[in-house]
Amino acid sequence: MIKKHTITRRSFLAAAGAFGAATMVVPRYALSQDGSVLTLRSYSDLQILDPAFRLALPEDDIIRSIFAPMVIPQAGDTWGWKSIAVDSIEQLDDVTIAFTLKDNIGFTDGYGQMTAEDVKFSIERIADPKMESPYAGDWSALKEVEVKDKLSGLIHLKNKFVPLWTTTLPTPASCILSKRAMEELGDKITTQPVAQSGQYILTDWQPKQKTVLKRNPDWAHEPGGFEEIHILPIEDPATAERGFEAGDLDYTWTSVSSIPRLKENPPAGSVVLEKPSLAYVWLGINQDVEPFTNPNIRRAVQHAIDRQGVVDAAYYGAASVGHGIIAPGLPGSRDGVTYEYDPDKARALLNQEGVSNLSVTLDILNQSERLTAAQVIQANLSEVGIVCEIKQNDSGTFWSLGSKDGDYWNKLQLVLSRFSMQPDPSWATVWFTPEQVGVWNWERFNNAEYKELHEQGLVESDFSKRDAIYKKMQNLMDESGCYVFLTHEVVGAIHRNTIEPGLKPNGESLFSEFKPA
Repeated sequence: MIKKHTITRRSFLAAAGAFGAATMVVPRYALSQDGSVLTLRSYSDLQILDPAFRLALPEDDIIRSIFAPMVIPQAGDTWGWKSIAVDSIEQLDDVTIAFTLKDNIGFTDGYGQMTAEDVKFSIERIADPKMESPYAGDWSALKEVEVKDKLSGLIHLKNKFVPLWTTTLPTPASCILSKRAMEELGDKITTQPVAQSGQYILTDWQPKQKTVLKRNPDWAHEPGGFEEIHILPIEDPATAERGFEAGDLDYTWTSVSSIPRLKENPPAGSVVLEKPSLAYVWLGINQDVEPFTNPNIRRAVQHAIDRQGVVDAAYYGAASVGHGIIAPGLPGSRDGVTYEYDPDKARALLNQEGVSNLSVTLDILNQSERLTAAQVIQANLSEVGIVCEIKQNDSGTFWSLGSKDGDYWNKLQLVLSRFSMQPDPSWATVWFTPEQVGVWNWERFNNAEYKELHEQGLVESDFSKRDAIYKKMQNLMDESGCYVFLTHEVVGAIHRNTIEPGLKPNGESLFSEFKPA
């Protein structure tokens, strides 16, 4: 999830408080005079470079660049895919996909040529239940990968799988690792990649400062657009905007609230972009932690929150209120939620349960828009008699708060989250299935009907039937009391007019597709 989406880690600039302070110790890396080095902002530092265990969207960008995927999303305004490691790939029927790799793709570190055996290993590794990959659902329909010869094979599915070409193959779920290297490693890849194979290779990582990708000298096919890509982890978008204006960046996402200002007065030599977003932002309520084990107290919170007020304050009118986890235009997008802003009803529910002097905590990512949203939520809760303490977290801490492997999930009460999305509704619903409890399902919502509907949606291709399935699933989320849906945001970005950014239709980046203008 990229998801979720849009999911982040610690920034080296967070402690500095301003870009100018950080640049005293970090030299300027913006586009070199000969145009060979591209410098861009990532909203988090990397932690895991393993396709099966990646944590955030910025890691996806790097993983796709250094471990050749079968295909990637195509850049532009239309959803589609582009071949990278495969010379050909074709769906023969509902359950059979034939592929042939490009010749002469090699792995670094002496691990030889990429073969169909590596494809088989990489895909089946993610699908293997023993691996406990959070992305096993991407290959939930996999039966096996059959190797035909050195470069070709067949992907056999157990059943029809509608999201295959939208949320599985064009994601890091199709990145190909060296079977021999991974078997020798005997563990997942963290921050030190082994046997790289992509258009770029990672040559330098300075934690919380920068990551350097260089063109792979052994890549024999279409090269990346720049000799080097320097990636600076800057957590707060407002800080990144100042960095761009200071000349330290060639490309950055902006805060949603800054889009009107930047469009009206763009910095010299810049291009400001606004893209529709598939992401979703919501207030989550952990149903396994007191006092929210009581569904009426959860519902009281739902009725207490002025969703329009939260969105207007956080995004200065640049974003609209959302009504679920599925963005407009996709099957399952809704026109409303099943609960309404009604402080009197919230108070009545609390009185009914004999609750008074209630104090709760709200965990957020340390970003200006998140803090503004949290402060409105805090004020809304105060109006119904709930005292809310806001707890700000750097990204390294935030994205592990609800993990079953940590020691905070049973203390987490309210959490303000944002997940990125792929262009299929199943990539939103999958993170809230029972299997994801304590992984990405931090509300610990556990509903058998929801799981059954999710499985139905994976094989149903009729738009109207899928639409009904995914609307019902979000209704179940509403009824649980665990969710207050806020917005899908929009995506803002700014870049030098000397570059042509490689972006998906929703504004997410594709590093290998960035080119000089």
